[in-house]
Amino acid sequence: MATKRISDEPAFVLHRYDWSETSLILEVFTRHHGRMALVAKGVKRPSSSFRPILLPLQPLHLAFGGDAEIKTLKAAEWQGGHVMPTGDALMSGYYLNELLMLLLAREDPHPVLFDVYAAVVQIIASEHGDVLETALRAFELLLLREIGLLPLLDAQTMTLLALHPEARYSLVPEGGLRQTNASDRSSLSGAQWTTLQQALGEQVSLTTLLRACAEVASALKPQLRTLLNYHCGVPTLRTRQMMIDLQSL
Repeated sequence: MATKRISDEPAFVLHRYDWSETSLILEVFTRHHGRMALVAKGVKRPSSSFRPILLPLQPLHLAFGGDAEIKTLKAAEWQGGHVMPTGDALMSGYYLNELLMLLLAREDPHPVLFDVYAAVVQIIASEHGDVLETALRAFELLLLREIGLLPLLDAQTMTLLALHPEARYSLVPEGGLRQTNASDRSSLSGAQWTTLQQALGEQVSLTTLLRACAEVASALKPQLRTLLNYHCGVPTLRTRQMMIDLQSL
């Protein structure tokens, strides 16, 4: 039986592992095949043309094949478009990659999520401050929605009652969206949650989602962080802990 080969597949490297003295195992996020593991043979040799290309947060087109769970990388081309992020932006990119590594199943395609990831990586490479924070919140929401871990944001999860525009609601693990005390500073109004739900419609527009997240990004952050940590099964993500450690130096 002929070995299936995939060519010109849009992809990003999420993580790299040593496999041998000359080769690497790559965890990649592809547009049409989801998260995959590839072996890049000989890539650590100084003469390898792949060596300067197979970096995280860089848009690539890959060719790979094989019948095993870990496919073999055949070709890689850098697609250009932006420089490598640095500083806090670089850590934000690694944070996105860690989320994808922990939450996406292998070979489960999410083309909409891939397109938004690619756009957010471009934002990370060129923007800072509030724009960066808003982009991270938008990606977190879409990721949770795409893998079925985000409840509807226009109804109370346990009762399915519609949200009152002026009442306050919080998003909590296991309990979903529920009404909370008006003094809860991390809560959002029913109107704000409903706006987020509308922005997460079937035809997702990143511009619309960014606009919906912009005014509530700071309140969303602790709620989404708690929810993501819960589903990742960790008290703190490694990239988050690394940022805390760096800030304490």
